[in-house]
Amino acid sequence: MIEQSIIFFDGVCGLCNRTVDFVLREDRDRNFLFSALQGETFQRIARDHPETMNVDSIFVYRSTPQGGQLLQRSNAVLYILDQLPRFRWLARIGYLCPAPIRNFCYRLIAATRYQIWGRRDSCRLPTVEENRRFLP
Repeated sequence: MIEQSIIFFDGVCGLCNRTVDFVLREDRDRNFLFSALQGETFQRIARDHPETMNVDSIFVYRSTPQGGQLLQRSNAVLYILDQLPRFRWLARIGYLCPAPIRNFCYRLIAATRYQIWGRRDSCRLPTVEENRRFLP
């Protein structure tokens, strides 16, 4: 059995919450679990990954034979798309672009996401059906 990857998202960000809704809809094989960056699960992961400090990013933690790997910024987004069969083609196109350019574009979007997509007062609460896929 393949272990599920964890998507860590900003629980108060409108764009991040829409991204979670999109993945929930498209992830028919249930490859992903979810947890807010503000939650306990990410705080435990972050202790072992000092590179996460002060980084404005979505993160994906995936299990590998060598242990866990934490992806961030455009690498995390492209990994997510690559795991969604209907959007794998988009990930393949994205990987053709050099990482510095992808991450520059990612940082531009991250810097303006609250102004464009809004900010919530509290983290997203999963529905009863989604509850098993959300970690604290």
